[in-house]
Amino acid sequence: MSPGLSEGTILCHVAINMADNYAFKPNKGIFMRFPGLVLIAGFALACSSCATPEPEVVPPQPVRNAGPYVAVSLDGFADGIHHWRNRYGDAYAKYDQSQIIEIADNVLRYQRSNGGWIENRDPTRILSEQEKNDLLKEKDNPTYSFDNRNIYSQIEYLSAVYSQTGEVRYRDSALRGLALTFGAQYRKCGGWPHTVPGTESYHPYITMADEVTSGVLRMMRQINAADTPFTWVDAGLRKRAGEALRRGDDCVLRLQVRQADGRLAAWAGQYNPETLQPADGRTFELASVVSWESVEVVRYLMGIPHPTPQQVAAIQGAVGWFERSAITGWKIEKFPINPPIKYAYHTAKFDRRFVQDPRAPRTWARFYDLNDNSVVLANRDGKRVKEYSQIHQERRTGYAWYSTWPEEMLSRDYPAWKARMQAQGVKLGELQ
Repeated sequence: MSPGLSEGTILCHVAINMADNYAFKPNKGIFMRFPGLVLIAGFALACSSCATPEPEVVPPQPVRNAGPYVAVSLDGFADGIHHWRNRYGDAYAKYDQSQIIEIADNVLRYQRSNGGWIENRDPTRILSEQEKNDLLKEKDNPTYSFDNRNIYSQIEYLSAVYSQTGEVRYRDSALRGLALTFGAQYRKCGGWPHTVPGTESYHPYITMADEVTSGVLRMMRQINAADTPFTWVDAGLRKRAGEALRRGDDCVLRLQVRQADGRLAAWAGQYNPETLQPADGRTFELASVVSWESVEVVRYLMGIPHPTPQQVAAIQGAVGWFERSAITGWKIEKFPINPPIKYAYHTAKFDRRFVQDPRAPRTWARFYDLNDNSVVLANRDGKRVKEYSQIHQERRTGYAWYSTWPEEMLSRDYPAWKARMQAQGVKLGELQ
């Protein structure tokens, strides 16, 4: 693509090619889905501008240069890197964070032909020639995943590298990822799925866990405002991001759980995209209100500069739920395992137990009952258990069931947001 080509035109051509590759076509007014999953009407919307092109104002584009460059944050990849190293260890050669060209080229290697990426890979790894060849063989695999802060983190990283280097291959790759992301948004309720095409029962669900939906929406808000690293995007792409943002924000409000006592709570980890009801995740992740993942949903909402009254109510409802769901006088205690036990996805060097301690800081369970707000614990067989000690050692040591996740948000972020709202003249109700 020419460096001077409008970004909307590039996005359009990317969408056309992807549509051809994946046989999406109109059928009685309804667009075909990816195998077993999401409606990709977004690609049709992207392509519609190609039929009747309009002049677009293209913002100044980065100038190609040879550096020196400033390191780009790898925070978006932290979760995927953590999972990779949990499984394979970290005794391998890595690029330094300052080597943005090498890391960005790895991101391009990992990208598939449809514009997506699979989760839990480390873009800082120095790949062998054999590994590079193996990745080429994976290019036409249609599977991609938004799990563990995936896809939008690659798009943001590539955009940041393009902004510094002016290398259009990073821009074009980011645009292909965006085309896929637009197409993956659900129409009925504008969230995003876990993985496409789905191989597990929870893959098609609208996902709040691991910042799937809130993370994508945060990126859409950046694009819509042309904030860093998206200062280079054109008006057409900003508009599309704004439309996706509006639908996604509405979906977040629709999905907030209201418990049996009539009060708003937080969010479930995932929802059936047709019924919009909370659904099970993995076998040990029963349908419930989730504390950890809901923290980031609240932070996303608090990041909106001028929230609507409905968004303000959602924030206060969730904060009230966090306050009344805190557990006092108990803590997780670790004790060593000798010798360590190697499981499929981690090596357990410590076990954990839930013990009383009147001096312990308040803590939260990860899962709470949708109706009565009791703590939800379960094993891989999908059966709910009453006590933490009844969870199998593999899940006690390989999963976080209790922690202080909401504390920083409640003690730092919420007061700051509250002060900002009061400065704007927004009336805030009492927490319930």
